[in-house]
Amino acid sequence: MKLKQLLAQSGMILVFILVVIGSYIIAPQFMSKENMISLGLQVSSIGIVACTMLFCLAAGDFDLSVGSSFALGGMVGVLIGNATGSLFLGVIGAVAAGSVVGLVNGVVVAKFKINALITTLATMQIVRGLTNILGHGTPLTASKPGFDFLGNQSYFSLPLPILLMVMFFIAFGVLLNKTVFGRNTLAIGGNKDAALLAGIKVDRTKIAIFILSGMAASFAGVVAASRLIVASNNAGDKLELQAISACVLGGVSLSGGIGTMSGTVVGVLIMGIVENVMRLKSVDAFYQMVVTGAILLLAVLFDRLKLKILSSAS
Repeated sequence: MKLKQLLAQSGMILVFILVVIGSYIIAPQFMSKENMISLGLQVSSIGIVACTMLFCLAAGDFDLSVGSSFALGGMVGVLIGNATGSLFLGVIGAVAAGSVVGLVNGVVVAKFKINALITTLATMQIVRGLTNILGHGTPLTASKPGFDFLGNQSYFSLPLPILLMVMFFIAFGVLLNKTVFGRNTLAIGGNKDAALLAGIKVDRTKIAIFILSGMAASFAGVVAASRLIVASNNAGDKLELQAISACVLGGVSLSGGIGTMSGTVVGVLIMGIVENVMRLKSVDAFYQMVVTGAILLLAVLFDRLKLKILSSAS
């Protein structure tokens, strides 16, 4: 029984090791320094968004609007940056826009008791439409010098987007494991009624989680726009599915109440490695879509299997 429990809790670490070894066998260039940096940049956006998606899922909710908030953040950041010449103001404006989206999501879900799946599906469409309106349906190029700082600056031989992702992992890991807010998040996902009886302010906590989710997505969006010097109205397409897949692969339960930041990091890396190897081997984009969808399905099945194992072991 203990073996089953160990496999349920740590099985994805074994999968991660096997994926790394298999990737090196399939594509020896996978382990090169250049490819490792490329992989880090590739997963930087997913990693930042997954940090707050972990909190949404752990609380028993979803946020399907993060991809649209990602695009909105990039568009607002470039618009403000072009108008003021200030990257700082662009970032502030982008994060503010994302926080508004998160606030709307949180209030509708927590106060009006509307299902998070439906709520964020609606705001996903609304925010994507607003992004297209702001950009007139076309990508917008950053015209002011210095806007590329967040995306192209390097420290310790590592691009800043990778370092920012690591900082998010650490900060939100501490928030989850070392604060009352993190414990309350897991308690709400585990048993909302028990959390209410324990005096936890459930509505306030859920609203805060959605605000953090919107802020993280929009910040990731402006970092991506800074790296590419372009804000695309189609940016962040399927980002929400990638973030959810990464979290579930990392052991976050879709039923809520279970989740770790270390597991989420593993999930993000597995997702990124699989896509990276497919690109190295020049796998057709349509086949990549099939594999990505299959990973999401397997992640959900693994989540269900893990819950059965843990429940039978207790």
